[in-house]
Formats: sequence, structure tokens, C-alpha cells
Amino acid sequence: MSNKDLGNWGEDLAVKFLEEKKYKILARNYRNRWGEIDIIASKRDGFFGKEKIFFVEVKTRASNNYGWPEEAVNEEKRKKIEYLADCYLKENNLEGEFRFDVISILRIGNNTEIKHLEDI
Repeated sequence: MSNKDLGNWGEDLAVKFLEEKKYKILARNYRNRWGEIDIIASKRDGFFGKEKIFFVEVKTRASNNYGWPEEAVNEEKRKKIEYLADCYLKENNLEGEFRFDVISILRIGNNTEIKHLEDI
């Protein structure tokens, strides 16, 4: 499996994972000239709570030889995601609470480990 195929597989798995946790997917692979956000989702905070927007970076690897997937989301990447999130919110006239998450997927052979790191 190529790196691109592995990344696409990981993003598909992350979407299913989020949908099972009752997130609503608003966008996938949101792009502008400054970069890309893998998944933008929303979820109501409690039964009567407000809708919150989640900007999710997905990192998928087939080994941990070069570190864990989530370790690839460094300070520079976080700042880029924050800027892109601001662009998305402005383009869509959205306000309210939002959060930045990472979904880390490690697939070694037939074993797959998914971690949802909230509020990175």
C-alpha cells in the first residue's frame, strides 16, 4: 500500500470512528492555498448543549519506526491548522466554540490502533 493509499484509508477509518461517536462530518480535505485540514466535524455538547466544531488532523502510519503518528503534529503543523480553521470559519460565517483534535492510526499487519487526542 502506498503512503497516499494508507493516508486515504486512515482518513476513511477516522471518519467512521467519529461518526460512531455521533460526530457530524462537515467537510473532508478542506483546502486553500495555505494547506489542508483532513476532517471538519461538529457535535452537540450534551443534549441541550451548543454545537461545537472540531478540526481534526489524521495521521496514519504502518510502523512506529519513526515515532508514533501523533508525534508528526508539531507546533508548526498546529499553527497551520489554526490558521486554516480560521479561514474555514470566516468563509462559512461560523462562530462559536471549536477544538483541534488529532486521530492517530497505527496499522501494523492486521492490527490497527486508533487514538483520539482531544484539544491538542
